[in-house]
Amino acid sequence: MKTKLPKPFNQAMIYEDAKLYACLANYPIIKGHTVVVWKKSVSDLHLLPKKDYEYLMDKVDEVRNALLKSLKVTKIYLIYMDEVSQVHWHLVPRYNEKGFDVFRHKPDELTDFSLTDKIKDNLILKI
Repeated sequence: MKTKLPKPFNQAMIYEDAKLYACLANYPIIKGHTVVVWKKSVSDLHLLPKKDYEYLMDKVDEVRNALLKSLKVTKIYLIYMDEVSQVHWHLVPRYNEKGFDVFRHKPDELTDFSLTDKIKDNLILKI
């Protein structure tokens, strides 16, 4: 059985174009936890054509930079997991923890969307 990514909350949407979207995670493990999702059904990162992979990674980089500035942290973990067989990245801010400690947080449903506009304001997109 193939698991699907849950539909993002509209208020959580940071960026969207024809190929991908970025939004605050529906069930963040920490404040600012964001996902960048490739829209087309692709089961694994290595199956993306090089041009699409580079486009995706440029957007991941742009969102990461916006998170760094918005949250005033020095590190954002980039985590690729394919448990849902859909290409997507988790961008997880590191506050005062290092390594795997951030994964000890229990995910909880996103209810505070106040970061969305702040991140959008700091998002500088390459043309």
